[in-house]
Amino acid sequence: MPDWLAVILLGIIEGITEFLPVSSTGHLLLTEHLLKLRESDLFNIVIQCGAVIAVLPLFPERLYKFVFEWREKETRDYLLKIAVAFAITGAIGLVLDKKGFKLPENPVPIGLALLIGGIAFVAIEFFLRGKRTGSDITWTIALAVAMGQLIAGSFPGTSRSGATILLALALGLNRPAATEFSFLVGIPTMLAAGGLKIFKALHHPPVGAPAEHWGQIILATVVAAVVSFVVVKWLLSYVRTHTFVAFGWYRIALAVVYFLVFLR
Repeated sequence: MPDWLAVILLGIIEGITEFLPVSSTGHLLLTEHLLKLRESDLFNIVIQCGAVIAVLPLFPERLYKFVFEWREKETRDYLLKIAVAFAITGAIGLVLDKKGFKLPENPVPIGLALLIGGIAFVAIEFFLRGKRTGSDITWTIALAVAMGQLIAGSFPGTSRSGATILLALALGLNRPAATEFSFLVGIPTMLAAGGLKIFKALHHPPVGAPAEHWGQIILATVVAAVVSFVVVKWLLSYVRTHTFVAFGWYRIALAVVYFLVFLR
């Protein structure tokens, strides 16, 4: 497969899976394994940031309030909860980074995280069937979302959006509100983590690592951004009338594929 076609494919996969609760890490690793590709961490981080930035225009009303109505009590409360969830995630993440925490590269834990997350989605949606849910972001939910981000950051395959949305749903938040808050907390979190990793990769590149092909990185980033915008726009509409059960079953099926591919 030509390099340009491979990076376009990876950009599409990143754009589709970054915000869907199905684990972009799991999909990228599986694709790179099947296509015999070996992309750098910097490549994966930059295209992730592109996908994240692209979804900002999809929250015009919320962003308008953040900029022009930030003095309103409701807006300040919402912003504060985003800031606290982001701060908790960032502070603990920095501590783990300082202590040399490394994400496991073994594909088995990723497959297990996909499987457990899938079962959890199916179970939570079954539990919520017929129950009333709310739209208020409580401090308990904000702290739970921060915890979900930390769990996802420690266990690849969990999915950041998957973990945070699951915990918010379990605490009684409705699907649209859970999805929006998960994404709005995730945007600064992922951009900050990505920016730090990009800085380290550029200023302290691994010894013997090949030079980055920035043309391919930019191509994949643009593709990821465009696809991410389309996918998230669809998801925000989808969750207003559908449950997350389909994503749960998809994760379970993907976990089975994972084990068949990596454990054969």
